[in-house]
Amino acid sequence: MKLSLPILLSLCAASAGAAQLTDMETRWLQAGAPVLAYAKQELKLPIDIIVQPQAGPNDVPLAMGFVDGRCKLVFSMRGNPQAEEVLAGVPAAQHKVLIEAMTAHEVGHCWRQAHGSWHAVPAGFIEGPQQQLASPELQALSRQMRDTRREEAFSDLVALAWTQRANAAHYAQVHGWLMQVRQPVAHGSHNTRAWLQLASNGAVFDSEHNPFEQARVLWGKGLLKDEQ
Repeated sequence: MKLSLPILLSLCAASAGAAQLTDMETRWLQAGAPVLAYAKQELKLPIDIIVQPQAGPNDVPLAMGFVDGRCKLVFSMRGNPQAEEVLAGVPAAQHKVLIEAMTAHEVGHCWRQAHGSWHAVPAGFIEGPQQQLASPELQALSRQMRDTRREEAFSDLVALAWTQRANAAHYAQVHGWLMQVRQPVAHGSHNTRAWLQLASNGAVFDSEHNPFEQARVLWGKGLLKDEQ
């Protein structure tokens, strides 16, 4: 079942002037509607949509927060040059499937938060020894980057599992785009390639389970690879 635009609008924060969405916000909401419908109706995830009237200097166009037990999908597109840049160079005909995948990525963050597993590793996973850095501050930053990388990797796998489920003919395109945009810097906070390399073929996802459970299984395998 799809969420119609009027229903999507009813989920938006009124302070953003949801009834006067920009063309870009409308396109992104409509492209992500199948994921949001599945998350809310099948998984009962508590998702609210917030459209900011003006993006802040460090805001990304689409992000997920978690406040008072509810997930907040935040659109920060107005006055944000990143909103245009994120799909720069991608043919317009491919935008919808990539936006849908990006929405699935953000819902992956919601799933982790709602299940109380944010920054948690699977039971039985043993952390490898961390590199000892020059100061406690650098050590804490390294741990923070590692935790962020793991969460981004989980959500990238959700995006791919969703694509295999809903847009299988476009799987290679979405996977290739993720490989392109993810930082190649070793152990960077968004360098999820250790996990993406495990999912080069959509066949790795078991269709018997929902995309979030599919991602969870492969994510655990990627943790071992990332430790190396």
